[in-house]
Amino acid sequence: VLSGFGINCETETMAVFEMVGAAADRIHVNRLVGGEATLSDYHIMAIPGGFSFGDHLGSGRLLGNRLRFGLREQVLEFVKSGKPIIGICNGFQVLVKMGLLPGDDEVSLTQTASLALNDSGHYENRWVTLEFDPSSPCIWTKGMQRIRVPVRHGEGKFVTDERALLDKWAESGQLVVRYVDPDTPYPSPSDEPLPYPTSPNQSWRNIAGVC
Repeated sequence: VLSGFGINCETETMAVFEMVGAAADRIHVNRLVGGEATLSDYHIMAIPGGFSFGDHLGSGRLLGNRLRFGLREQVLEFVKSGKPIIGICNGFQVLVKMGLLPGDDEVSLTQTASLALNDSGHYENRWVTLEFDPSSPCIWTKGMQRIRVPVRHGEGKFVTDERALLDKWAESGQLVVRYVDPDTPYPSPSDEPLPYPTSPNQSWRNIAGVC
């Protein structure tokens, strides 16, 4: 579980892994970059939420660059060996900004999407309903249908400059999590933008998470 530079949810993240039987270590990013610890010693990497580097230059940008360039070979080896990575909240923003999500076969670490400012123009702190794609290969959401969860973010609008990629990701089950109207039957994913605040940020295709 990564820590440092404004990550502030590592204790809760460690607790959840320990609840399901894992042994969790809190590792400062500098220890990995400096060689005091290596990703190869672990089976899972989790990047928790928070405000890494104060969201300067955009949420997740600076920590994403630190991992993308400072740990490039370790990250590539980790992913290509089949070990899972999860990014939660700011950690998700980090994985998108460093080009690891949405995933590709080449693990190119080339950014293809981003998280833009919410259309509301302000920080959103509210409850939403999320729906999970039952056909997705994502290991983190197996067996899940819908959940009601709190969201807190200022930059949560999932966008890409290549709209054709949205179809590709949809076909491969990579649009794992979407905002939905809780009053609709399951499943009811929609490619059309849902009204605010059902979609708190007006994310394209109501995307809340990808793999």
